[in-house]
Amino acid sequence: MNTQELEELRFADRVRAALNASANAVEPDIAARLAASRRMAVSRKKADAPQIAPVLVHAQAGQRSWGNEGHPSFGNFMRRFGLIGILCAIALSIAGVYEFQQEQRIDELADVDSAMLLDDLPPAAYADHGFHLFLKRAE
Repeated sequence: MNTQELEELRFADRVRAALNASANAVEPDIAARLAASRRMAVSRKKADAPQIAPVLVHAQAGQRSWGNEGHPSFGNFMRRFGLIGILCAIALSIAGVYEFQQEQRIDELADVDSAMLLDDLPPAAYADHGFHLFLKRAE
């Protein structure tokens, strides 16, 4: 043990001793009322109520987490279902953005094609990169 751990243990011992001393110094009438309250609380407690304690489960890669009854726990199912739902929403969003961009591109090409068919310019002018910049600025 290092010195910090020893100091923490000494401090814990001093706290425990102080708590024990103050618990022994409780007046008898207060101690009697506390004991009566405890007895009443214990008598109202359901005898067959299960004691539930949180359990942390660390599954290794490739293993499934199982509940006490031998089936996957509902919480794990909901977590996985939520993750799948979020991933589906992201995939649908990406697909929607892609489709929108494709529609925009098709509209731009259709505008250029219709302008080319209605204009008296030679087709070689549309192949010039500078002409495309001129068209974008003119709009």
